[in-house]
Amino acid sequence: MAAKFLTLACIRNESFGGLSPRPHYPSMPKYPKGVSETDKDVEGSEAKAAFSVIGMTCSACAGSVEKAVKRLPGIREAVVDVLNNRAQVMFYPSFVTEETIRETIEDVGFEATLIQDHQTTGKSSQVCRIRINGMTCTSCTSTVESALQALHGVQKAQVALATEEAQVHYESKIISHNQLLEAIEDTGFEAILISTGEDMSKIHFKVDGIGTDNSMRMIENSLRALPGVQDIDIDPTVYKFSLSYKPDMTGPRNFINVIESTGTGRYKARIYPEGGREVHRKEEIKQYYRSFLWSLVFTIPVFLTSMVFMYIPGLKHGLDTKVVNMLSIGEILRWVLSTPVQFIIGRRFYSGSYKALRHGSANMDVLIALGTNAAYFYSVYSVLRAATSQDFKSTDFFETSSMLISFILLGKYLEVLAKGKTSDAIAKLMDLTPDTAILLTLDSEGNVISEEEIDSRLIQKNDVIKILPGAKVASDGFVIWGQSHVNESMITGEARPVAKRKGDTVIGGTVNENGVLHIKATRVGSESALSQIVQLVESAQMAKAPVQKFADRISKYFVPLVIVLSLSTFLAWFLAGKFHGYPKSWIPSSMDGFQLALQFGISVMVIACPCALGLATPTAVMVGTGVGASQGVLIKGGQALESAHKVNCIVFDKTGTLTIGKPVVVNTRLLKNMVLQEFYELVAATEVNSEHPLAKAMVEYAKKFREDEENPTWPEAKDFISITGHGVKGIVRNKKIIVGNKSLMLDQNIVVPADAEDMLAEIEAMAQTGILISIDGEMAGVIAISDPLKPGARDVISILKSMKVKSIMVTGDNWGTANCIAQEVGIETVVAEAKPEQKAERVKNLQASGYVVAMVGDGINDSPALVAADVGMAIGAGTDIAIEAADIVLMKSNLEDVITAIHLSRKTFSRIRLNYIWALGYNLLGIPIAAGALFPSSGFRLPPWIAGAAMAASSVSVVCCSLQLKYYQRPRKLDALEMQGVKVE
Repeated sequence: MAAKFLTLACIRNESFGGLSPRPHYPSMPKYPKGVSETDKDVEGSEAKAAFSVIGMTCSACAGSVEKAVKRLPGIREAVVDVLNNRAQVMFYPSFVTEETIRETIEDVGFEATLIQDHQTTGKSSQVCRIRINGMTCTSCTSTVESALQALHGVQKAQVALATEEAQVHYESKIISHNQLLEAIEDTGFEAILISTGEDMSKIHFKVDGIGTDNSMRMIENSLRALPGVQDIDIDPTVYKFSLSYKPDMTGPRNFINVIESTGTGRYKARIYPEGGREVHRKEEIKQYYRSFLWSLVFTIPVFLTSMVFMYIPGLKHGLDTKVVNMLSIGEILRWVLSTPVQFIIGRRFYSGSYKALRHGSANMDVLIALGTNAAYFYSVYSVLRAATSQDFKSTDFFETSSMLISFILLGKYLEVLAKGKTSDAIAKLMDLTPDTAILLTLDSEGNVISEEEIDSRLIQKNDVIKILPGAKVASDGFVIWGQSHVNESMITGEARPVAKRKGDTVIGGTVNENGVLHIKATRVGSESALSQIVQLVESAQMAKAPVQKFADRISKYFVPLVIVLSLSTFLAWFLAGKFHGYPKSWIPSSMDGFQLALQFGISVMVIACPCALGLATPTAVMVGTGVGASQGVLIKGGQALESAHKVNCIVFDKTGTLTIGKPVVVNTRLLKNMVLQEFYELVAATEVNSEHPLAKAMVEYAKKFREDEENPTWPEAKDFISITGHGVKGIVRNKKIIVGNKSLMLDQNIVVPADAEDMLAEIEAMAQTGILISIDGEMAGVIAISDPLKPGARDVISILKSMKVKSIMVTGDNWGTANCIAQEVGIETVVAEAKPEQKAERVKNLQASGYVVAMVGDGINDSPALVAADVGMAIGAGTDIAIEAADIVLMKSNLEDVITAIHLSRKTFSRIRLNYIWALGYNLLGIPIAAGALFPSSGFRLPPWIAGAAMAASSVSVVCCSLQLKYYQRPRKLDALEMQGVKVE
């Protein structure tokens, strides 16, 4: 999933000209110089090559290979997979050859060999998601997981009970997804394919008006002829067309136009309604609700005839009327009414237990089937014996079996209802996309010709969309006209609206506040940032936390152990009664010793609940990751959550993590009488010609004096010279301007007065950079430039101390700056001038000392340390490689979210512990009580139907306990910090 998340690049503030799912480097043109993106001849001559790259050890290596390859002319795309030591390159053969690409990779320092075509055709390793119906406990998930893992070609299989889904990594050349479905169905569960790795751009249409097979073939041929269409699947029963396509080349509106223009316009196409997780969940809730209501229709009369009417004289006489020998009307009624509950409404328990036992495992269905069958068939035996005997007085338990099934169905209904709420966060994210969008048609000069309202799912790449004030942004893209403020809190968690103007990126699902915007769509459908976040959260909910292994181990032995305990309980009470081990007065008047023992045995069997144990971890992880996503903290699964709650040491990178990450002017001191605006006009006019980051900082600061202009023009600088490592000089408005360091001034024979010397010393003591400015040979001023600390950085370190978390700073910067920054934020341990591999080494040393280490970083140079740490946290505005390497992504780039991530993980794990205490405690207390432990001393006995109700309630209570996490509030100290951040800005 980490690789999928690479496409979140649009969250970063990139230039709009080359929005790409991979890191975009300015010097790497997508097309060769002089070739436009629309040049069909070049595009048609595209080729693909794969290389084996030996020697890569981390994402930083992959980044360097990718960067080098993309610098070559004629490279369309390059993707490097560090895990499989492969590089895949799309290129134009007329500009570059495979051999040149191979040599370029070797120049970076890695061994590269070309993989021949027969090895590269198609992507071999794929991931598919499958919905599995009918799983009730961890024993079921283990059965399915084992069956999938046993298949040749399956690399990894994860089955989640809470989501009722499987995620399978498999080799598509060895095994197909249909074989995976068959394997699951062989274990006895229903399997429905949700998606395969090929579905990144897939859409489904329903076509009305088709009369014959010939019509269907005609539409299929018309669609196949379109460029970019990769595959078409047709379901003729519902006239459903499923198309896989390349979004760069075509899109859904083209398909609809082709379908509707085929056959003189008699066909109508619309997007096929998708049955997602929510639709399935609603259907499951309806099924349990219907089953429960039908069971009540039969169970209430059974309950009344056995427990209420027996105390109403007239009715009691009628029910006790004998029909055949000792067989009464009441017994016949109860038998007739309980039979449909046992075999029709309770059929799901029989089929579930048959499937489980067929594969050598036992689940909750086995316990329910055994318990209800024991009660039902003993009652049938009792009734038949009464019908054939003159003196046998029967006692039936028909109410036990039917009430047991009714209560279990009620429990399952409440459980699926509660489980549905655990995925609310995903449902809310998916609902962010607007239903419709306004599509604009532009002429060659960019003027609007027409506008049309369309379904937002029909948006294609490079469409121009109009976003009205108050409307949701329909797609990821960049602004081509207009300015406004956009509320991105629903995606990034950032509370303040973000200003947007021409060239700025926007994220689909965010809300436009006050101005009209025209945006160009860059990522649509499953490529969008919103879809990527949803996929990441769904994938995180699939990943099991290590603590889940505890429940998986118990579930293997739980059901067999309960069956043994149940039989032991029955035998103990039966034999005790047979050999007068307890007084006869203990036996209730309505039953004998055998029936009392049977009731105890059934109670033990149905009170034991493996479901509560199985749901303890996944439900809490589901809610925790969902809540995290809504707060702008993306947690990649249970492993990350579990590690984060143990963290007691955090290693911070400096640049871009503790500091903002770009130099800004923090102070200006003039040494001669002049207006500050005029001073900066001269500085900006000189420095605007330089690409140096410090030069850009001074120009940006100068723009503040000309706020009325969007792109101010500066006076011309004549005779401009850039002196590398020292500064620049030029003539502006007939004045000789020199901007640079002290050594440049001395080289130019300019006297640096004592005041300026003192200012420089003071500036450098504060870890800032001092820039001297001379006008006409005379010192005019000193500018202090710094990479300022993020608002609240000091408070974050202080709060972490109060949470007993040690903070360390590791940076590639010099010792002086590092010590100064560390002192300012309150960090005591500093490691400076560290290379990427030294950062990772430092993390490993801390782990060896017994710390559970989290690494917080933002750059490519942080990725080895992010991977080495127990928990890697990537600042969301950082690079894609850092985001890929991390376990937790902080989308807002706020340091406070480090605390939110740790605090949320601690809350989630305290909830998991509570769930386990409840689930285990319930079984450890419930089973002895059901076995009659309290009966000798108090006469208290748990009837089987109450035991069944208690079992159902235990699962519901665990899910409800997890749902309490939905009301998670981050520490109050952070709210005060956010207010402080507003003031600082």
